Amino acid sequence: MKLHSLRAQRGVTMLMVMLLMAAMLMGALAFARITEAGTLVSGNVATREASTHAAEVGRATAFAALEALANKDANAGTWYWATMQPTAANGVPSTINFDGAATVAGGVGRFTVNYAVERMCNVNTVTDSSTQCLVMVQPPDAASGDPPDKSYDPKDYMAIGPKQYRITVRVTDARGTATWTQSLTTVN
Repeated sequence: MKLHSLRAQRGVTMLMVMLLMAAMLMGALAFARITEAGTLVSGNVATREASTHAAEVGRATAFAALEALANKDANAGTWYWATMQPTAANGVPSTINFDGAATVAGGVGRFTVNYAVERMCNVNTVTDSSTQCLVMVQPPDAASGDPPDKSYDPKDYMAIGPKQYRITVRVTDARGTATWTQSLTTVN
């Protein structure tokens, strides 16, 4: 009778070891999957950061080209428009073909960087920037005695300074993923 019970215990031990091994294998697979997902997420974050830096190079290149532009009243090539262009729902100019737009020479790392600049005016030849263009504004003088809690009234603000320009930059990687950035700037 003792011999029979020892054999039965050996079988139960084998079954328990097999169950524990299966549980450890499942845990190892779950850990591997979590590690893989973490690596993918960190890779995506790194790509996003690198594309943002590439977009900054595109913005600086567009700004330098804008400063060097002699006639800002006429469109120039495939990168400058003297008037605001219609935009899509995402805010990107819908009439500009970014595949043919100006490109940062040599790209930036593994990215292709295209840019376009629009003067934020509704006419080519500007006669009154305060009504025909988006311009910087100055709040009313604090010494005027207006109470600080006065509600916003656009008539109290005066248009000053130069016209605004919108720089739109598209950064594309080898997979075709595009990152868009826009900024407003002024040029004297």
